[in-house]
Formats: sequence, C-alpha cells, structure tokens
Amino acid sequence: MCGIVGVVAKSFVNQTIFDALTVLQHRGQDAAGMVTCEGDRFFLRKDNGLVNEVFRTRHMKKLNGNMGIGHVRYPTAGSNSSAEAQPFYVNSPYGIALAHNGNLTNADKLADEIFRSDLRHINTTSDSEVLLNIFAHELQQIGKLQPTADDIFNAVEKVHARCQGGYAVVAMITGYGIVAFRDPCGIRPLVYGQRVTDKGEEYMVASESVALDTSGYTLVRDLAPGEAIFIDTQGQVSTRQCAQVSRVAPCLFEFVYLARPDSIIDGVSVHHSRMEMGVKLAEKVMRERPDHDIDVVIPIPDTSRTAALEMANTLGVKFREGFIKNRYIGRTFIMPGQTLRKKSVRQKLNPIMAEFRDKVVMLVDDSIVRGTTSKQIVQMARDAGARKVYFASAAPEVRFPNVYGIDMPSASELIAHGRTADEVGEYIGCDWMLYQDLDDLKKSVTCFNPEITEFDTCVFDGRYVTGTVDEDYLARVDAKRNDGAMSASDPSVEDSNESADLHSKID
Repeated sequence: MCGIVGVVAKSFVNQTIFDALTVLQHRGQDAAGMVTCEGDRFFLRKDNGLVNEVFRTRHMKKLNGNMGIGHVRYPTAGSNSSAEAQPFYVNSPYGIALAHNGNLTNADKLADEIFRSDLRHINTTSDSEVLLNIFAHELQQIGKLQPTADDIFNAVEKVHARCQGGYAVVAMITGYGIVAFRDPCGIRPLVYGQRVTDKGEEYMVASESVALDTSGYTLVRDLAPGEAIFIDTQGQVSTRQCAQVSRVAPCLFEFVYLARPDSIIDGVSVHHSRMEMGVKLAEKVMRERPDHDIDVVIPIPDTSRTAALEMANTLGVKFREGFIKNRYIGRTFIMPGQTLRKKSVRQKLNPIMAEFRDKVVMLVDDSIVRGTTSKQIVQMARDAGARKVYFASAAPEVRFPNVYGIDMPSASELIAHGRTADEVGEYIGCDWMLYQDLDDLKKSVTCFNPEITEFDTCVFDGRYVTGTVDEDYLARVDAKRNDGAMSASDPSVEDSNESADLHSKID
C-alpha cells in the first residue's frame, strides 16, 4: 500500500502536500516524495525515510509552484533503493510526473512492450514507472502541442485497456494540470475535495479523505472505478468514465486494516465499519458459546481498538487497555527479516499485569497473517497471569497473497493457509481462536452503503476480482515474497525458519 496526493491551488502547495503526506504516513513509512510545478518547470524531492525526514526546510524552500503531487511508499519486494521512491518523471511528452498506489499484475509484459513497441526505457523495477511510461506513450500518440481534457481522458482510456491490476494514480502534466484516475474495479481508494479561498477554488485528490479534512478541504466524493478527473492550472475540473467496463469492488482489507479510522472510503466511515465488526464478533461469540466465561476484552493496539470496544459493549463485559505500546519502535510487518520482526514485538508491546492476572481474557486483533506476533502476544498474556487466553480476529483467515498493492507474505508463510481456525489457535497457543465470518465482514461495510455489492476479498478466499491472476503469476509472487528469497537477495536480512506476523503497522 502507498499514499498519494495531488493539489491544484492559488498559492504554493508544498506545505499542503507535506501536511497531507504526513496524515497519509500510515500508508507507507519507507519513502516519500513530492514534485511541484511552477510555469514549465518541475521541482522534485524524494528519498527513503519518513515524511519529516525526507523534507527539510532547505528542500521545502525549493519546491515552488501552485500545483504538485506527493507519495509515501512502504517497502515491497525489490524496492530497497531510494531510486524506487516516487513520484517518477518523464520529459516527453510535455513533462509528466506520476505517483501510484497499487500493483500492476501484468507489469512484466508491459515493460517488454514498452521496450519493443513504445521504444521507452524503464530504469527501475517499479511498476509505477511502467504505468507512467504507458500513460506518457498514449498521450504522445495524440500528437497535440496543447492537449485538452478529452485528449488526456483518451490517454487514460488506453491505459485502462493495457493495464491490469489495482491502481490509484495521480499525475501532473507540466503547465497543464493534474489528472487522477482509479482502476476499473475501484480496488484502491481515491477521493477528491475542494476548498474556497479568497483567491478562488482549490482542489485536492488523495488516497483517503482524512488528507482533505486536515488541510481544510471538503470531501466532494470518491472517484468511481475507472473514472478520471482532470484539474487544470486555473482550477477547472473535468471528469469522465474512462474504462469500457467497470464495477465497484473495493479492497475489503482497507476497512479492516489499511485505512485510518477517520477516513471515509466509498461512502463508508472506516470507524463505523470497524465498530460493526466488533458487534459481529460478539454475535458470533454468543452463537458459539452463549455461556462464555470472558472476564475482559483487551485490544492489541491500535487498529483493533474500535472493534474490541464494541465487542465488549455488545457482550456486556469489561473493556480494558492491557498493552502499552512503545511508539518509537518501527512497524514490525515492514521489517525485512523474521528475526528482526520477532525481537521488535517484545520491545513494542508491554502488558499491564493487573489487567490479566487471574482473568479469562479475550484478545482482539484486526487480523492474523504470519502468526508469530500473535503467538508472542498470547504468551505475554499468560506470563502476565491470565487464567485463559482467547483470541479474536476482526478479519477472517488470511490464506492467500494480495496482488493489488499489499505486499503480504507468500502463501506458504500465511499461518491460516492450509490450517483450520483450531489449528491456528493451537499454533499461537490460545485456548479459543475466533475468526470473523467473511459474510459478516462484508455486512460490516455494506450496511453503511448498500450500493457496494462486491469486494476484493482475495486474501481471504483467493478470488482475484480482475480475473487476470493465474497460478503462474502467484508462483512468481511467492518466489519474490518469501523471506528466504528476500534474505538471499539482501545479505543484511536476518532469516528464521519461524513465521512472523504482519502486525503493528499503522498507528
């Protein structure tokens, strides 16, 4: 996952983009970048690191212009170099900078096409650079010195025809404006908003509505799947559906795990959907164990807190904070090696003994991916004196890799792959393992927007909504993502035979 933002304003946009990227930092902590435009010149700054590490005062002073785009990236397989940081830039035609959230599942094929047919060179392994060159090539084929909004939309239409996968894109064309578009299934989120100043109307597009809120923009709406928006330098807005076939199928994992709770995605409050997930978990407890002996519900900080609170309220049992989080330790799921991930968990979470001693504890997490983090947390609860430890996941079993922009482990490293819930519970050492039902998870979102009738649920059921993912592709993904392969490609990565959990990531 990544975070993207684009702004067209009446004054310099560098500070606004900086603030928006800071708010979107949860979507990527590995690298950050910004390109602004003044007249016919681009100004670029990007590097590995957090937003406030990449952009210092000396950099901000050089990022001139009333429009710009920004990006935050999290590590993916093969993206260790700062050269992979976005936005990317090409000088022909016009000069185009582009930032992208998602993943093209046919990137290798497209890269070959670009070289052989489009006569363009790709300088990195990033599929975002592939996407940029596809867009640039299609725009160049129009052959106009001054492109119109319709010309740009026609180029986007060709991009949709060639590209497969999940993607949300923001691009800036020197001297003309900003274009943003969303994949035909709407897998990755993209919204736009407006604010009115004494100088006129200003616009922002971003991955999540929270970026608009904190900068004083009012959310207009989500971009529809396959839709594009073009905002010219004067603030004139044009939109058009650019995909021949489109349907609403957003990533369900955005609501569980990726997005900030104060965001609205496809008309649904992420916070409210997580509250409903807690209610559904409680209802499942009552179905399976109406005479349960749970004394206290304790969240594993931070994303699961909302669901855990509603679960406790619905069950009529106490809710307590049982773990204190050290916020100065990096996110464990993005650490490259298993040994580093395992060590980090013990440094990051510390139990409050009094909340566990002699109690039957229900621990609640947003999801379980690799399982080792969960295993350590269960042991912490036991060491703190818990009489019994139950474990609930607000998401169903994660059994399959995501190929649309979330760099999850290979299937062989997913704890639930090929295991039942009881077997997962035995592995992590809990007395009862409770997973959310997939239908209940869907209802937790659709109850707030009945117009959403389909989701990307590939991590749970192996169903890839684009219909373009086959076993050969998944085998290549597995080869890239397993820790053994990553360790072999990077000697600094410590390896372990055990699994670690994709956890402790966002807040």
